[in-house]
Amino acid sequence: MAEFERERARMVDEQLAGRDIDDPRVLAAMRSVPRHRFVTPRQAAAAYEDHPLPIGNGQTISQPYIVALMCQAARVRAGDRVLEIGTGSGYAAAVLGELAAEVHTVERHSELARAATRALQPWPNVHVHEGDGTLGLPECAPFDAVLVTAAGPDVPEPLVEQLGEGGRLVIPVGEPRFGQQLIRLTLQGDELLRDRLMPVVFVPLIGRHGTAP
Repeated sequence: MAEFERERARMVDEQLAGRDIDDPRVLAAMRSVPRHRFVTPRQAAAAYEDHPLPIGNGQTISQPYIVALMCQAARVRAGDRVLEIGTGSGYAAAVLGELAAEVHTVERHSELARAATRALQPWPNVHVHEGDGTLGLPECAPFDAVLVTAAGPDVPEPLVEQLGEGGRLVIPVGEPRFGQQLIRLTLQGDELLRDRLMPVVFVPLIGRHGTAP
């Protein structure tokens, strides 16, 4: 266990703080959450390396840098209500659980949703929902921040509609063969400000307002 803690500290120092992650709350959350508990025992030795890992059902757990970058870009505050689309293993939801007051995360794969629910038990402020993430969670809206961990051809309109005033939506858009971009949308009054963050490669966002299964 001490070895995992050393590897996690090294991950934060070298992969995150050593690059452009400078939000102290994000760095503390990444230092706190045990990524090795969100991968299979066979993959635990690689849990703190700087690359994604497969988690089954054609999905991956994002590399630590991308998780930290998205959390930092979303400007998650301590009192925020956050929506995550694409729970996967639950790792990013746990990091968000360290940062926000309330986190709702949606996963379309039943098996992954059940496994994530078990893994996220230490974070009672994180709630796992099974369903089509492109629809969001209107019953829990509005949200201060929305993070999407899969790429669609465009931004699903329901997710924009569920942003509160000043809300931030961080999402990859585009198709792998043409290039994907991680962007941030910020709702200010009637305006939706758009920032391009970096080129990325994510699994497809499947759903009614995403890519067809």
